[in-house]
Amino acid sequence: MIVAKKNVPERYCVFNKTRESFLSLGVVVADTHLSRLKGLLGRLRLKSDEGIWVVPSQGVHTIGVRFAIDLIYLDPNHRIVHVMESFGTFRIGPIRMQCSSVLELPTRTIYSSNTQVGDELLICEPHEMQHYLEESQTRKSHQTASG
Repeated sequence: MIVAKKNVPERYCVFNKTRESFLSLGVVVADTHLSRLKGLLGRLRLKSDEGIWVVPSQGVHTIGVRFAIDLIYLDPNHRIVHVMESFGTFRIGPIRMQCSSVLELPTRTIYSSNTQVGDELLICEPHEMQHYLEESQTRKSHQTASG
């Protein structure tokens, strides 16, 4: 018997490489016209481990969104070019020409991760994140042993 796979959106991890802190473990990519248009519409809130990565985007809005969010504007190399904490409802965010995508995350994500303009983020699937963290730990162990 063949079971049809439900159309479950791929979830991505977001890790601040500069600050060594996680921002989210459950970001969904909005990379089609329809998914970017829908965004957070119809949602009552974002859970602490959720978010949307709007690709491509140079700015977003919260018209029709019922709750505040944190916004992180990224360049093509996932370096942060602009942040907005607790961006309110029914607003239009600024356009950033150097931006290629925007992360929409729960409020206080920027604050709790100490994320700042200039930081570099790693956005990847969970297995890639595990590999990155293992390599990072190995590098730190070698540095400690040789230093």
